[in-house]
Amino acid sequence: MDKRNRSLCRNAMKKVILVIAAGIMSIHAWSQLPQHQDVPDIEDFVEIYRDTVEYVAPTTIRIEKDSILEPMRVVTNKFGKNWFAFATAGAHTFRGDYSTLGPFKGTISPDFTVGIGKWFTPGIGLKIEFERSASKGYTGYETGHYGYGSPVYDDNGKFLYRHMKTDWWDLSASAILNLSRLFRGYEGMGNKRMMNQFLFAAGIGIVHHMGFGHSYGSDNELSAHAEFQYSRFFTPAKRWSLDFKVRGIFYQTNFDLEYGHVDKAARKVDFNMGVAVGFTFYLGSKKNNGWSQSTTKLYQRDFRERDILVMREREIETTGKIEQGTLTFYVFYPNNYSGRNDAPLMASSDVNAIDYLAGGLYTQKRYADTSAATSRLLSGGSLNGLQTKDIPTEMAENITFAVDLPRGYEMSSTEPMSLSLKPQDMTAFREKEGFYYAPIYDGQHTWQYRIDDATRGQRLLNDANYAETKSFGLNSHDGLDIIRENMDVDGNDVLVSFADMYAAINGNEGYIAQFADEETVNKIKDIIDNGLITMIHTEGMATSQDNYSGNNSSRVGQERNTALSENRANTVIKWLQQNENLSNALLQTFIIDGKNSVNTVNDESTRGLDAKLNRGVKVRIHYMKK
Repeated sequence: MDKRNRSLCRNAMKKVILVIAAGIMSIHAWSQLPQHQDVPDIEDFVEIYRDTVEYVAPTTIRIEKDSILEPMRVVTNKFGKNWFAFATAGAHTFRGDYSTLGPFKGTISPDFTVGIGKWFTPGIGLKIEFERSASKGYTGYETGHYGYGSPVYDDNGKFLYRHMKTDWWDLSASAILNLSRLFRGYEGMGNKRMMNQFLFAAGIGIVHHMGFGHSYGSDNELSAHAEFQYSRFFTPAKRWSLDFKVRGIFYQTNFDLEYGHVDKAARKVDFNMGVAVGFTFYLGSKKNNGWSQSTTKLYQRDFRERDILVMREREIETTGKIEQGTLTFYVFYPNNYSGRNDAPLMASSDVNAIDYLAGGLYTQKRYADTSAATSRLLSGGSLNGLQTKDIPTEMAENITFAVDLPRGYEMSSTEPMSLSLKPQDMTAFREKEGFYYAPIYDGQHTWQYRIDDATRGQRLLNDANYAETKSFGLNSHDGLDIIRENMDVDGNDVLVSFADMYAAINGNEGYIAQFADEETVNKIKDIIDNGLITMIHTEGMATSQDNYSGNNSSRVGQERNTALSENRANTVIKWLQQNENLSNALLQTFIIDGKNSVNTVNDESTRGLDAKLNRGVKVRIHYMKK
């Protein structure tokens, strides 16, 4: 056993001995209480021992990069990823010095291309293309100059033209710009957005003339390429596309062997201009054709575990039986929400996270300009981009509006908290309440439940996860059977629900009363008001359902889910500390468990029971009572 492990063992033994001693001293103190005397205040006891053990994680108070998905920021990929192959068939017209001497149809030739390319970012790529074709037209010379066939004369015997043709192949390299992604941002892997994309390519190549029945002329020359492309994808995976192209290949003036002479200047540029249709197939797996997204947004993480042991004694002669027990309850949270930006952690916020969980409405947001929202709904336009603002939360025992809609998270066992975004349903709500409720739109996705600011833009495993479509009543008293069946609850603990605890602290009336049990609420109130709270222990929980796929994806996913679990625990503790009897506990110990857990969930749905059960906070309140 190394030195560090021996030290940890000694500290652990010390804490065990101190906890046992604390229990003995606490029982002794309570044995001294008069049988009919009210529970004394903390000031009535004399502190005889205090010990603090603090563990600070390596990441304490440091600035870290957050892995928030933002449409304009991506992580470049490895060389083996984002390759594609393509092929086209089309036709072009050759425009040279003598192209107008004969009919236009005589300048048209078919062409065929194949190529391979790679995207380095969603908006910038490179391709290599091989093209096989010919250029046809006319020449003003009776001999040579790629001419073939008999000369054409007018009625007066004046020479007009001779047909011209040169077979050739071209090998080029071009830079590609995905204009759709450059202007609108990367849509993310597997996203239904941007099924229609526009591209522009420009590059340089070398063309080799194969001539037409003769070998004289310039065999090789440089070529310049420009191309506009429209691509239509048919599945969100975007593994292949149907392409339509308008393109030009430009040459120096002697492509048709016209160099100019004393009485005629040659064109400065000869070119082929045409259209083509083809397809592009993206090589490799679906994951190899996407990009990881990140930002340089910084945030501060402060993670520490501190155990405070305080022993107090009061010398009063009394007798009586002491009841020792533990109240256990769970607080379950929506995906990607911890309350870190809301009260009670952020006192200035109009939204209280605990009140939101108990009786909040949808995302607790509304459109700031009701008239603008009405205008867009009437015209069939999108509401995305309209400004929204928070709806101040109300305590769940005193809700004054929208009482007929599902309120709170996991309160009802049948009605999830996400609401309809159909225009007629939103209009009906506005006619009754005077405003429109609003989702959270981050530029890519429409969230239909409240989320932390730090998680905006994160791409979920599938689109259905952006709404709450199932509810099991896990935060209500009726959900306790599910919790007993699936969670690790000590058999000696008194298991109560979040709704029971909320009603006991804030009042068992109004909306919350239908989800709490009156007898249980009264028992909790008796313990809080007349008992002695010796310790409050919390353990935050988050799931492993992270879709980050960039460098160090395992570490990044673990860290941002750990931050969720810690902030969820902090929110609950802050709420409990606002209760006078809980904040002035005899053994005033609030412990955030260092095991704040990220539990593995093998389900892509964030709406399933397994995912919901592992997204919250477990609270154990240890107490003594006569």
